Amino acid sequence: MFKLAKKWWKYAVAKLTGKFNENADPKVQLEQAIAEAQSQHKRLREQAVSVIAGQKQAEIRLNGKLAELEKLNGNARQALIMAADAQQAGNADKAAQYTTAAESIASQLIQVEKDVESLKAMVLDSTDAADQAKAAVAQNSRILQEKIAEKSKLLSQLEQAKMQEEMNVAMTQLNETVGDDVPTLKEVEEKIQARYARAKASSELAETSVESRVLEVEQATANIEAQGRLSELRAELGLDSATAPTPEVEGGTA
Repeated sequence: MFKLAKKWWKYAVAKLTGKFNENADPKVQLEQAIAEAQSQHKRLREQAVSVIAGQKQAEIRLNGKLAELEKLNGNARQALIMAADAQQAGNADKAAQYTTAAESIASQLIQVEKDVESLKAMVLDSTDAADQAKAAVAQNSRILQEKIAEKSKLLSQLEQAKMQEEMNVAMTQLNETVGDDVPTLKEVEEKIQARYARAKASSELAETSVESRVLEVEQATANIEAQGRLSELRAELGLDSATAPTPEVEGGTA
């Protein structure tokens, strides 16, 4: 039952995340991504500062122990010299005291030598860690600069995409009905083409009617000429012209 509930929870989260990403403003998401990258870089720098500071502190402690070691070596030598001088002077008690002091200094010297070796190892390790931290900061800085440059590029592409979307919407609206009483550009185009086609058809019909009338006139003229020629022939032959038919002209008599 728990596994089933867990699956449903993951599904619901994924679905809500998908809806959120679908409706979210890409510009805002881009700003959020850059802000998160900058925050990560800041945290990385702070960690690197801590690592480098630890390395510096180890170096300071090592230098202090080395100075202490040098001082103890000098004191031990001086104690041995003074013990030898007292022994030569016949002062056994003083020689014993200087010898005891030299032994005490030697014990301190041994402990400081151990501390020095430990600090040397610590400095080496902290130096490696500091170098790695510096390299990580430098690499992350380059990545951050690339992301900032990519941000500018993406913002430019986003603006172009918005302009293209607005143009697509405008072009779509040209072919869609704006309102019940406003025709579309396509409808107006079709109406104009229909009127042009009807006007062209009427013009062609008018041209046909004129041509037919001209043809009738030409035929009537030809008939008159033919009848006149026949009259001339009848006169030459001495035929009675009264019997010749009178040519008819459309719309009246000759």
